[in-house]
Amino acid sequence: MSTVERAQSTKVLPPLKHGQHLDQPTFHERYEAMPEGTWAELVGGVVYMPSPLRTEHGEYDDDVAYWLVHYKRHTKGLRSGKNSTVILDVIGETQPDGHLRITQEWGGQTRIEKGYIVGAPELVIEIARSSRSYDLNEKKGDYERTGVREYLVVELDPDRIHWFIRRGDHFEDLPPGAAGIYRSQVFPGLWLDPKALYAQDLDRLIEVLEQGLATPEHAAFAARLARARRKRR
Repeated sequence: MSTVERAQSTKVLPPLKHGQHLDQPTFHERYEAMPEGTWAELVGGVVYMPSPLRTEHGEYDDDVAYWLVHYKRHTKGLRSGKNSTVILDVIGETQPDGHLRITQEWGGQTRIEKGYIVGAPELVIEIARSSRSYDLNEKKGDYERTGVREYLVVELDPDRIHWFIRRGDHFEDLPPGAAGIYRSQVFPGLWLDPKALYAQDLDRLIEVLEQGLATPEHAAFAARLARARRKRR
């Protein structure tokens, strides 16, 4: 996670404290006034201030970002990012480790306001070790409530993938397919080999992704995005 940009203000605001109950506008205003280096999220109206992150968290964060960027490179109309502030609703403002979203111009469900993502990205990703309970419970509930379409949790020690997909108004498990490969349904062709990810074998990680990108399903998805953009022009 990262810090949000700090606004210059002479207004003295109470500091954020873990466990406080706030609405999103109040949280955001106080967060911007906090000292540099402060990390915080608002989940279900409750302030969470996570513990420091281990080196392995940062390494997997980078590997997942590399995987997402490769997919984005071959799929016009998408944006991805790490540790960006996402304003979900009046009681939710998170900074997911990663996200992949369809831009508003190409038919997506988020928009940018004052430099922040507003709305639920189509895919949200969290790297979870010390935060596993929080990521798989309270934060999962926020993403489920606000319309995230797929939620991927890369759990560390033990190494386990949790991939959830929206069915109606709730998340269900998205199981791996043949050869243990996870295949996104929201982003056709976004294939994940968990063995390659946990081995930090980037060559294999991208090799499997390339197989997904070569499928007719990905080509059809890219064409669908292009049609959505033409309609909005």
